[in-house]
Amino acid sequence: MDETTRAAHRVADVEAQVSEHIARTGPVFGRASSSDGAVTVVCAPGAPPREIRISAGALAMGAPALGDEIVRVAARAAADAAARMHRSLARLMDPATARALDEIGFPAAGVEEDFDSSYPRGPR
Repeated sequence: MDETTRAAHRVADVEAQVSEHIARTGPVFGRASSSDGAVTVVCAPGAPPREIRISAGALAMGAPALGDEIVRVAARAAADAAARMHRSLARLMDPATARALDEIGFPAAGVEEDFDSSYPRGPR
C-alpha cells in the first residue's frame, strides 16, 4: 500500500471515530457571558452564534457599545467552543492532528467557567 492510500485510510478512520464520538456525546457548544451577565452568546466550533441573549438592562448601553460587547462575548464563546472541541477529540487524535487543529484555529486553550446553566459544554 502506498503512502497516499495509507493517508486516505487514516483520514477515513479518524472521520469514522469522530462521527461515532459525536453521536455518543452530542454536539459541543461554547458559551460566554459578559461580566455582568447582560450579554450571553452560545456557539458551536467554527460556526456563527446559535444564541445571543441580551438583558433589558444591556439595551441602555446604546447600539455601538452593545454591538461591541456582543462581538467581544461572541469571540470568547467561539474560543470556548474551539477549546472544548479540541479537548473532546483529544483522545482520538495523534499529536500531529492536535497541532493541525491548533494551526487552523481550534486551540486547546483553557475554558472559562463564569457561567451556570444546563447548556452542554463539553463531552459527556
